Amino acid sequence: MNYPEITRFAPSPTGYLHIGHAYAALFAEKFARETGGRFILRIEDIDKARCKPELEQAIYEDLNWLGLTWDEPVRRQSNHLADYTAALNTLSNLNLTYPCFCTRKEINAEIQRAGGAPHNSEVSVYPGTCKLLTETERMKRIHEGQGHATRLNMTEALEITGILSWKDREAGLQTANFNCFGDIIIARKDIPTSYHLSVTVDDALQDITLVTRGEDLAESTSIHRLLQSLLGYKSPQYCHHKLIKNSEGKRLAKRDRGTSLRSLRAKGKKPKDIRSMIGMDS
Repeated sequence: MNYPEITRFAPSPTGYLHIGHAYAALFAEKFARETGGRFILRIEDIDKARCKPELEQAIYEDLNWLGLTWDEPVRRQSNHLADYTAALNTLSNLNLTYPCFCTRKEINAEIQRAGGAPHNSEVSVYPGTCKLLTETERMKRIHEGQGHATRLNMTEALEITGILSWKDREAGLQTANFNCFGDIIIARKDIPTSYHLSVTVDDALQDITLVTRGEDLAESTSIHRLLQSLLGYKSPQYCHHKLIKNSEGKRLAKRDRGTSLRSLRAKGKKPKDIRSMIGMDS
């Protein structure tokens, strides 16, 4: 027996949607409609430097053109910073957070000194430099106005939660793996939250029962499972779908303008053509 699923599509208005986004949105809506559930649209716009109102409007236009409908209201993350701050305070009250004053350059330099060579700055594992600072030194730097992010002490967090698992609809029960993570950032220097924290909070507050997203985000699920456990949230199930790739075999990005829905529409493509292109025309 299928129970009603609550799924979501959560784009960031930092560029135009492409056919990969179309697949993700249609995939999530399909699960919800087939079970008599709900399909939710969420706008992840916490990055004010990159998110644009006109790009948010373009999201609505593209999804409407595809024939997608969603349950109102649309949750815009920028309107709910207090929810993320409350979650951050919960973690801080568990003594699981600390301020990090390091720049990306300093982090990479420390990793190289320790004998590791990060392939790129996005996946470098933080070596825990600021975790060694005394509380007096931390307070001194904050009082002096030094910008800082907030990191989660992963060692302490895992001592609280123990071994964690999550269910993937395709791959079955998965054991959370944290080998590729250091102490993650849960609040940025310029924003009182992060992708990991805000997504975890939103999914819980919106009662999402099935998270559908690309297989490239499967590793992040371990982090979200950890935060769910620490914050007392129920864990949804997951389904990590295939990625739509370009002719060179690389996953699509917003900079691939030729595959944007807006560009394809201008070339005369119809919604049925998009569905056929991504293999969802049945």
